[in-house]
Amino acid sequence: MSDRPNIIFIITDQQRFDTINALGFPYMETPNMDRLVNEGVTFTNCFITAASCAPARASLFTGYYPHTTGILKNADLWRRSWIEKLAQAGYRCVNVGKMHSYPYDTPLGFHERYVVENKDRYLEERFYFDEWDKAVRIRGHVKQQRELYRKRDDYRDALGAFDWELPEDLHSDMFVGDMACWWLDTKPQTEPLFLEIGFPGPHPPYDPIPRYVESYLKKDLPLLDVTQEELDNQPEPLKGLRQHNQDIDHDSVVLELNPTEEQRHRQRAYYLANVTMIDEKIGQILESLDRNGYLDNSIVIFTSDHGDCLTDHGHSQKWTMYDTITKMPLIVWAPGRIPGGRTVDGLCQQMDIGPALLELAGAEVPEGLEAKSILPAIKNEDWNPRDYVFAEQAQDGILTDTQFMTMVRNQDWKLVHFLDEPWGQLFDLKNDPQEIRNLWDDPDHIDKKRELLAVLREWRIRSGYETSQWAAEWR
Repeated sequence: MSDRPNIIFIITDQQRFDTINALGFPYMETPNMDRLVNEGVTFTNCFITAASCAPARASLFTGYYPHTTGILKNADLWRRSWIEKLAQAGYRCVNVGKMHSYPYDTPLGFHERYVVENKDRYLEERFYFDEWDKAVRIRGHVKQQRELYRKRDDYRDALGAFDWELPEDLHSDMFVGDMACWWLDTKPQTEPLFLEIGFPGPHPPYDPIPRYVESYLKKDLPLLDVTQEELDNQPEPLKGLRQHNQDIDHDSVVLELNPTEEQRHRQRAYYLANVTMIDEKIGQILESLDRNGYLDNSIVIFTSDHGDCLTDHGHSQKWTMYDTITKMPLIVWAPGRIPGGRTVDGLCQQMDIGPALLELAGAEVPEGLEAKSILPAIKNEDWNPRDYVFAEQAQDGILTDTQFMTMVRNQDWKLVHFLDEPWGQLFDLKNDPQEIRNLWDDPDHIDKKRELLAVLREWRIRSGYETSQWAAEWR
């Protein structure tokens, strides 16, 4: 077996951790993701570094925190990545689907890019025509989008859940999956392959093909109770975020501040149905890899860029630091190469997969990365997990009521800090794993708050010092 494996990196957009059956969520229909879990290595305490798409992805594909990259929100300039190192090492680097770089078609080290971006592009390069747009247009259809959804009588009540009404193969996730299979079926293998496959879903609009929704609508789906006490104890910036998402329909989603159980269940069913659609495409991609001789020497990575509150905690989409946003599935699957059927429970940042892949590929690992390789854990060797993980989010067009939000988390506690503001969040994860009771102002926990604030301070100071040379070279 070659020491230079093909690397197939599959990343969805906005997929929660609790959406894979094999990870303990029996209401899910995900046989192909289950296969990856059952035969691979799953990191069960993997955390992203930002609470929105582009900062999280830029961190993942550079190995640095958002405050280091300077990519703090969507549409911040992002032009470099460690994919360049794979290309320099002789890999054929191909992107099919979403990366969310800016500009969208920035090379980032890829030899080929078949860009498919957000389903509903309203602010960032609204008129950018990607591969999916071209396919819809050439087939004589108009893409389902916000301007059309707004004409529906149920628009403000649907919570972003709508049926896909165009031909099935024109759904963005079907299109990306099919294009990935097309590439594998038609391009000869002459060099090791790095193939990034970026599914746009289950990011809203929650628009699955109707036949995938039917079974989920009949299921008793878990919905986290939201109490007025919890809402009252949220920091002021999060109260403002709730109101903003009620007033403004981001990604065709209007947040109902007091949704009914029926509304919440329907939204959840549509979202989960989109996950099952993607799961089916993953199965077809694995078949294409096998059919074309890639699978015998491949490593498949599966993850997502952040989660979605789906009205849990009273919130819509991301821009918060709850685990439902920051905790990601990260699966590494390579039967015959990596001992599988294992879970790794130690803390890691999602970006820690980057140096591990470079090492497996025999590519140069840049000095000074803030990412820490998880290759020993993948190989079932001794590994030191992180003591703390961190995430950040800058003010943008959605998170409008704070300049900067930062999370620090260990196995038992989480603190969320808002720059220059008296509010915050403190959660005892051991006794309150659903993050309901905010202890920020509880005098009995002031020492824990001070401890975590000190950790946060030292991390930022250390990061700024240790990455100063990298920042000067890359900007």
